[in-house]
Amino acid sequence: MILILGGTTEGRAAVRVADEAAVIYYYSTKGASQSIECAHGIRLTGAMNAEEMERFCRDHAIKLLIDAAHPFAQALRQTIEKVSNGLQIPVIRYERRYPPRDEDLIWCDSYEDAIRQMENKSIQRLLALSGVNTLAPLRPYWRSHTTWFRILEREESLSLAEKQGFPCERLVFYQEGEDALRLLERLHPDAILTKESGSSGYFTEKVDAARQFGIPVFVVKRPVLPETFYRVYGEYGLRKQIERLLPEFFPLKSGYTTGACATAAAKAALSALLSRKEQTESRITLPAGEPITLPVAHTEWAECSATCTVIKESGDDPDVTNHSWIQATVRLVPEASGRDDTERIIFQAGEGVGTVTLPGLGLEIGGPAINATPRKMIRQELIPLLPSPDSAAIVTISVPGGEELAKRTFNPKLGIIGGISIIGTSGIVRPFSSDAFIASIRKEACVAKAIGCETLVINSGAKSERYLRSLYASLPPQSFVHYGNFIGETLKIAADLGFKQVILGIMIGKAVKLAEGFLDTHSQKGVMNKGFLQDLAKEARCEKATADGINRITLARELWELLSEKEQNRFFPLLLQKCKSRCAPILPGGKLTLLLISEAGKVLYRS
Repeated sequence: MILILGGTTEGRAAVRVADEAAVIYYYSTKGASQSIECAHGIRLTGAMNAEEMERFCRDHAIKLLIDAAHPFAQALRQTIEKVSNGLQIPVIRYERRYPPRDEDLIWCDSYEDAIRQMENKSIQRLLALSGVNTLAPLRPYWRSHTTWFRILEREESLSLAEKQGFPCERLVFYQEGEDALRLLERLHPDAILTKESGSSGYFTEKVDAARQFGIPVFVVKRPVLPETFYRVYGEYGLRKQIERLLPEFFPLKSGYTTGACATAAAKAALSALLSRKEQTESRITLPAGEPITLPVAHTEWAECSATCTVIKESGDDPDVTNHSWIQATVRLVPEASGRDDTERIIFQAGEGVGTVTLPGLGLEIGGPAINATPRKMIRQELIPLLPSPDSAAIVTISVPGGEELAKRTFNPKLGIIGGISIIGTSGIVRPFSSDAFIASIRKEACVAKAIGCETLVINSGAKSERYLRSLYASLPPQSFVHYGNFIGETLKIAADLGFKQVILGIMIGKAVKLAEGFLDTHSQKGVMNKGFLQDLAKEARCEKATADGINRITLARELWELLSEKEQNRFFPLLLQKCKSRCAPILPGGKLTLLLISEAGKVLYRS
């Protein structure tokens, strides 16, 4: 069981991660003002002291604590540390992202230090953007200097200000549409005081406004975290740390894309080339801005290049590249003046990485099958490391054994020959990812469109595709796309790309769910509704005994045996008609044909 201590933006993110496990956890905040929905979490409110938190953890078998509270919540952090040490429960700290400490700012070790420095610099008019809870420690200053505090206009904040005796006319409330610069122009302070609150605390925006206004910024440094806390900086980092510290929490483990592995390997290889030192890990930034660190398995040098290997870990996703070696070889091009950043990194396909032969993928024909996002990630990591503005690098990505692996993917259909693709839009692999499957559907459909196909034949998988290929033998292989369970998403993609005709092959199990309105036919989204089938049987004028018999079936395919031939000829066309009525609005500009396919591969009904 997990206990999350939240109340912040990071708390919301921690809830999103925990909800992915679909198991119970606890989410605790000091007050009840934060509006948050926990799909599987139990909400707790009210501050707990060390004794109360320790008792709660014992009573509820808490095995992991997640500190997602404000970075300046010192009392809570001391409580968490005491409970963690006493019960030997690990703590994950969900950290904010902080910009580097700018020397132009006036850094203060404490509020007492801030008061001393402001008085030394004769600051008489101060705007405090440090929050209502800093009224007490800053009391010696605001009692003798003109000071405004910007706070949230809510009862608990006003009550706290009144309790401290702060003059109400000096309170400034957050106003919609008023940014920090407008506030400065209205009040004309000599300086602002803020906390090192990170990106989610709008730290940079406050500093930028003060600079535009031409006044100094005093910053109270964030408190130092206990050394025993495990720090993470994003949702993926949090999930990976939970998977490591509490393996049973998530039923399936996440992993890394080939793109993330290639980026880590390339950065490590360039670092090895420049430093001549072996690399054991590589820190990269995911497209969403989250830093992660991947282990580097091997480092090798040649005369003018270095090669690093990252071993792909896909978690519990059924990825053919799981445990493959993703290698990057980097060689410098010293005289490359006049090139822009997109040209300073030159990509090549090594062993096991495919070559593009068809349009529609957004990659050059004849070029390496390294997708746009991995290319962007590699550029962003390598360009700052290049030794001079005039230097460039040739990056060769290799996957030993990749040519064999590619035979088990869609690459041959996509016109990628000789190996796998280096892919990934987020850098992470979520097991059985719906987003990844839908992205692959779009990619296949784009290739079909790019080579001139006007008809898209969509089917649930390899079995039904074999039947449909024999029926539409004149169509190229790129016209046939698996929708898996995502019928609605596939039709949306077909509509977006402007296909003139879509032929949808479907078997009875998915047809029953689709007819009822489930455009995603996964078993978790919808199950066979016997009541719906009985109503359909009555509408098709089936015998009462047939309708009653539906109660006894466990699989939709048993309908083939249950219904008489005459009943089938009324029931199944009606079923297809209802399927079509669900699908047709998604494809308003194209012709839609539905084919009901038997287990033996025969098209029995058409609509």
